[in-house]
Amino acid sequence: MYGVCSMLTKKQRNLLIFINKKIRSTGVSPSYEEMKNSLNLKSKSGIHRLVSALEERGFIKRLAHKARALEVIKLPENASANDIFNSFTPSVIKGGLYKENKPSKISVLGSIAAGTPIEAIQQEVDKISLPPELNKNDDHFGLKIRGDSMIEAGINDGDTVIIKKSSIADNGQIAVVLIDNEEATLKKIRKKGNTIALESANRKYGTKIYSSKRI
Repeated sequence: MYGVCSMLTKKQRNLLIFINKKIRSTGVSPSYEEMKNSLNLKSKSGIHRLVSALEERGFIKRLAHKARALEVIKLPENASANDIFNSFTPSVIKGGLYKENKPSKISVLGSIAAGTPIEAIQQEVDKISLPPELNKNDDHFGLKIRGDSMIEAGINDGDTVIIKKSSIADNGQIAVVLIDNEEATLKKIRKKGNTIALESANRKYGTKIYSSKRI
């Protein structure tokens, strides 16, 4: 059983919006120092992980043979007009470019391990808001991340991830995996024959391989 991690973490989203605004206003990608300062991070290593995660998910692309060169491929589906068009100031048009709809509330169902699996939790501990267009079928829920095994994918201890309920997950996709219908973990999925490998995004953790019948 799976739940697909279909959205960006807060830090990933904020960095993507910052990169987009910087490119639109100056025509140049921000430096890693500027990105670090924009997110109030202590080191550039965290920025490297976030940039890699955004590139892996198809939101940005590094341009070859150019230093500091990033291209924004797409923005989050819930990005507002201010996020997208911040460098454009209309002088004639009246009214808003973006009509904000009433947000949709989704449940946060406790914690999910990004390290060793923990007992699956199905009890609501909080609620968070999503743009209604992202939760049309009421098929999303939130989980709090516990552990550091996915930090190179930009998913850190204490983050809240938004999960889309799904019975399948594609190779290379980050998903919530239920093992033996008892334990849950957040990992990258690799399928081969009758086995499924659960890959961490932290070099200090190994890959675990399970029979597909256990997942």
